[in-house]
Amino acid sequence: MKLDGRRESNNVDDRRGMSGGTVAGLGIGGIVMIALFTFLQGGNLGDVITNVGTQMAQSQNVGTTEGQREFTEEEQKLAQFSSQVLASTEDIWGQVFKQMGRSYTNPKMVLYTGAVQTGCGQGTASVGPFYCSADQTLYIDLSFFTTMRKSLGIKNKGDLDFAFAYVIAHEVGHHVEQQLGILGKAHQQMQRTNKTAANQISVRLELLADYYAGVWGHYENETFQSIDENDLEEAIETAKVIGDNYLQEKAQGYSSPESFTHGTSAQRMRWLKRGLQTGDMSVTTFNGSYEDL
Repeated sequence: MKLDGRRESNNVDDRRGMSGGTVAGLGIGGIVMIALFTFLQGGNLGDVITNVGTQMAQSQNVGTTEGQREFTEEEQKLAQFSSQVLASTEDIWGQVFKQMGRSYTNPKMVLYTGAVQTGCGQGTASVGPFYCSADQTLYIDLSFFTTMRKSLGIKNKGDLDFAFAYVIAHEVGHHVEQQLGILGKAHQQMQRTNKTAANQISVRLELLADYYAGVWGHYENETFQSIDENDLEEAIETAKVIGDNYLQEKAQGYSSPESFTHGTSAQRMRWLKRGLQTGDMSVTTFNGSYEDL
């Protein structure tokens, strides 16, 4: 992805190396994520236990080196790239919303190390990048991209820059959902229904965020010609290997569709590609039956 000379966002809060507070435990979500990454690397149950223990120890010590750590060249490049991608989403979504007769409010992005306090509670690196609607902020520990490069087994041997951009654009997609009133309405519906139905609403939200990531990519490339075929392959392959069915089958040998919260590999690839191809903001994942997503 070509971003050379492009501006960086003014909405980035770099908290790397700062204390995020003591983490009492990872929680089941964090443990599951560590297990998935470990199994994807070919590890066994013993490796999972070791990695969980390591992550807990590291989380307990977040912030003890505040002001002492120097970042590697790769880390600094990732920080700059993330800031440039966020700036691109600001420019693109600002124009898209203007065309819809709406005003777009830029989200913030916090870069952190290990753990961070958010408007939605405490977050940790073990859950990966996430968006908090309470403070309209994306939170990213850049080590996720290093883990992603090493662990997900993506076949394309490129530098994965557009795959990383897709991850950021997906979280910005949730902000777009928030701006359009979709996210809040969906969260209210999830609170009033059973777990299976709530999971299906979650899948619709995640696939829509994938679609909006594609819409961003559509107009980013239309405006700047910054995305080539290899970039597109990277993003589509990334969407495949973070599908619920793919991750569950890698971890446990089978998948449980009723527990899906993000969508299958086929769904994620399909909605991302649809956004990339059309850029059509009239499309939504909340119409039609769940089985037709």
